[in-house]
Amino acid sequence: MALLTEVRRIVDLSEVGLADVGLVGGKGANLGEMIAAGFPVPPGFVVTAEAYLDAMEHAGLRDALAEHARRAAELTPDDLAAAARHARSSVSACTLPASLADDVLGRLDALGPDVRVAVRSSATAEDSTDTSFAGMNETFTNVRGADVLARITDCWASLFGERVAAYRVDRGLFDEPAIAVVVEQMVASDRSGVMFTVDPAERGHVVIEAAFGLGEVVVSGRVEPDTYHVDRATQTLRDVRIGCQSVQITTGPDGDVLEELDELAGWRRVLTDDEIVQVATLGLAIEQHYGSPQDVEWAFVGDRLFIVQSRPLTTLEPSTVGPAETPILQGLGVGDRHASGHVRILKTPKEGHLLADGDVLVAEMTSPDWVATMRRASALITDAGGSTCHAAIVSRELGLPAIVGTRTATTTLRNGDMVTVDAAAGQVFAGDRESHLPAVITDRAAQQPTAATVSEVTATKLYVNLAMADRAAEVAALDVDGVGLLRGEFMVADALGGFHPRALIADGRSDEFISAMTAQLGQIAGAFGTRPVVYRTMDFRSNEFRGLTGGERFEPVEQNPMIGYRGCYRYIKDPETFALELETLGRVREEFPNLQVMIPFVRTKWELEACLEAIDASRLGRQRGLVTWVMAEVPSVIARIPDYAALGIAGVSIGSNDLTQLMLGVDRDSELLAELFDESDAAVLWAIEHIVTACRQVGITSSLCGLAPSRNPAFAEHLVRFGITSISVDPDAVTAARRVLATAERRMLLDAVRT
Repeated sequence: MALLTEVRRIVDLSEVGLADVGLVGGKGANLGEMIAAGFPVPPGFVVTAEAYLDAMEHAGLRDALAEHARRAAELTPDDLAAAARHARSSVSACTLPASLADDVLGRLDALGPDVRVAVRSSATAEDSTDTSFAGMNETFTNVRGADVLARITDCWASLFGERVAAYRVDRGLFDEPAIAVVVEQMVASDRSGVMFTVDPAERGHVVIEAAFGLGEVVVSGRVEPDTYHVDRATQTLRDVRIGCQSVQITTGPDGDVLEELDELAGWRRVLTDDEIVQVATLGLAIEQHYGSPQDVEWAFVGDRLFIVQSRPLTTLEPSTVGPAETPILQGLGVGDRHASGHVRILKTPKEGHLLADGDVLVAEMTSPDWVATMRRASALITDAGGSTCHAAIVSRELGLPAIVGTRTATTTLRNGDMVTVDAAAGQVFAGDRESHLPAVITDRAAQQPTAATVSEVTATKLYVNLAMADRAAEVAALDVDGVGLLRGEFMVADALGGFHPRALIADGRSDEFISAMTAQLGQIAGAFGTRPVVYRTMDFRSNEFRGLTGGERFEPVEQNPMIGYRGCYRYIKDPETFALELETLGRVREEFPNLQVMIPFVRTKWELEACLEAIDASRLGRQRGLVTWVMAEVPSVIARIPDYAALGIAGVSIGSNDLTQLMLGVDRDSELLAELFDESDAAVLWAIEHIVTACRQVGITSSLCGLAPSRNPAFAEHLVRFGITSISVDPDAVTAARRVLATAERRMLLDAVRT
């Protein structure tokens, strides 16, 4: 290629607009456009894409980098990742041409003495209406002096990251890539955040997330931000949800500073009512200027509001924006999927034959005998239940959009009605509204990481919860260290086709139990290879399992089954069923030694001793190397861990749902008490810390199975700081959980270095 002539190396932000994307990239063009329109954008300049290409030409790399992009579609994921790493390394070794470096330093001086800047990648295909490289190319904050030159090179190199390479192939982008770099005066914000001018979950609202300090904590998910909703039509505040913020990032003399916030400071509200409306009004003005909904990053310095960035919402069709339709039902959403279908109200699973494939199943509540019917539904709606009820747990396992705790679904809806279930918003709408809902991933295969995906590496092991054997291979392909919770009771209900195991025993059909369960357990243990699979023995609760065929003959009627005839005590009182389960486990473990066993709901030491004696006398107990766990769900475990370790228990897994229920006295299945059920309550955290500390002191492993770590980064950080060995989450939460674990571990390392 010929050397570029009359290269436009640097331009001021005030000199460019949307027509200059090819020169200054999407980010630079948008910032310049907003400055020209009079929006409050900090001043700065752009090292142009032409300057980048000129520098690559001088370094002798341009032809090779262009060829890399052209051939990307021909490469396997592994080869694509390797080629990207090589290209990135080559660009990282470059230095800016001397004349360009002088120009950059001169522009910095013009911004002010010893000015601090943000150095932001601005790829020429970035922040457009159909592509968004958000988070893929590098951004650096609080940079000054000659360090800016090195950060510009880092931004250039990020054009060849593995994620960027995979994304370009996915989007069919094979032209020679180029990148500009925005150098913008740093906004040392005391409050900042992100705004969608159209809330994907409620189209009539603007949604704003806000946190203290720099906006990185919101974008990276380090904190639970405040969330505000503003009516688009009237620009009035509709809803305020205050988040819990454990940290903030501020601008210090030597760079960004991560500061911990105490509980009082972390629960403060970030913006006043007037400030919220001010942010929303400015966002709507930006949307009007561009003619499409916007994703806006904003920041306050004192009472001055700045716009740091704006880009189109790539997952939202502008034509769908309009007054929000009123939902006909509201409840607790499970997952982020949505589906439409005809309503089918069922009173019992025996009516399952009335449900056509793709119908929306509506019931008062589900229990294990509903699983076969749930598999054929497109969505699920229940009257009762909380976020940890059977319907919620199984829906997550099946990838089924569900809304629980609506209270009136079975009386409000009618058979044959066409409805749309939006699990992300927890709302049910009349008619087929799928085309008006935000795009979400509905194909599980699309969620699997490609070979070019860079996975976080964490010292804290990440396990997955599982109950369905037919998902074993799919879940085993995820970036997990094994199965931390294999729910035995759900497997039994599924494998036995709705028969109660005691009914099979009574009818002389024990072999059917062993045969069906052995096949499913082997399928799961085999899929995970050498990774551990921790099987929790059947934790029957009488209210849920009376509905199994024959269950009414064996399940008592209890007023409070959640703390009734279940767990370890049940094995002592029903040794025949427990022996059948142990025989099954023993047969499977002879072929798959990665299988481990966990005893749930242990109340007292003598119960556990009796249970362990039964295991020792079984086919399972006679095998070498068996690892035995107990669940920590009952608060009495806090005082018993040394005793349990002395009995040979190798691991303790905290069941956060039951532990929260018993620490706070809140029925976990009650939709009426949903707002009281909080795994992050100080009393629950106190119990968890004591359990983890006691495990560490006696030299056994500790884990936690539940949704809280993936939903609440602050909760995950508590676990890591306590010293927990592992966590176990549902399959859909694996990526988020791995990210928050890695963030927490890195923060701990930084804290250790700084202190």
